[in-house]
Amino acid sequence: MSTAELASPPQAAERTGAPRGYVRPWLRLLRSELRLIFLRKRNLALMAVLAAIPVLLGIVLKISAPSGGGGDGGGPAFIGQVTSNGVFLALLSLVVELTLIMPLAVAVVSGDSVAGEASHGTLRYLLTVPAGRTRLLGIKYTSVLVFCVAACLLVAVVALIVGAILFPIGPVTLLSGTTISLGAGLLRLLLVILYLAAAMGALGALGLAISTFTEHPLGAIAAVLVIALASEVMDQITQLSAIHPYLPTHWWLSFDGLLRSPVTWAPLAHGLLSFAVYVALFASVAWARFSTADVTS
Repeated sequence: MSTAELASPPQAAERTGAPRGYVRPWLRLLRSELRLIFLRKRNLALMAVLAAIPVLLGIVLKISAPSGGGGDGGGPAFIGQVTSNGVFLALLSLVVELTLIMPLAVAVVSGDSVAGEASHGTLRYLLTVPAGRTRLLGIKYTSVLVFCVAACLLVAVVALIVGAILFPIGPVTLLSGTTISLGAGLLRLLLVILYLAAAMGALGALGLAISTFTEHPLGAIAAVLVIALASEVMDQITQLSAIHPYLPTHWWLSFDGLLRSPVTWAPLAHGLLSFAVYVALFASVAWARFSTADVTS
């Protein structure tokens, strides 16, 4: 690591009493963790797939759309509105990727977070950094959250670019029939991105918890993905409607409340509460396991 990379502002060093050039261990560890996530070839390949889906969707819809575009605009997939406004390609892409690709990407990053270190024999060396197990676990989860936000932003930005190239861009007609300005529509899209990032963050907390119980990252990744897919399947079975609100994936598509006028806040609030409960639950499980585990690898 270069001297310039380790350097911190002189004012910060004076305030903390630390020598010039000092960077707090936890901040250095966070930077290292983020580099590991975003520069690992496997994760780069996953992000490339995430970015490719909006391109493929846009091309397919452009080729298959009848002259004049349009559609009824019904349903959560927004297919009928994409050809008349490229902004909806971002929403369609997010919905499509939520079915498998996005959960897979989050499962890979979160499932590998602790188990990957253990399998490579680097976990015990990480614990020598003066940050503590709790802070190390917090850094791991913060990195997963950053990845979730980046993944959702990547899909939306690529879809917006492709939508602007292939389709008209203009005022956005909401699901309730109200038309708002393009700027207001993009603001709502940003809120959708943040909502879905929170949903993926809850899944990431599950992955982090599972990752603390094994030294085999592939097992942790598979477990997270199986749980997500099983939840999606159970959410479609009407006989299990009593448990639907408690499934981790049930509230993922509730962001459509942001695409109505006025905004329907109730499902959004339920969704955010569900995500928060899952994060608190599985973060506690991860902490209880990691803080007491005998790390030998």
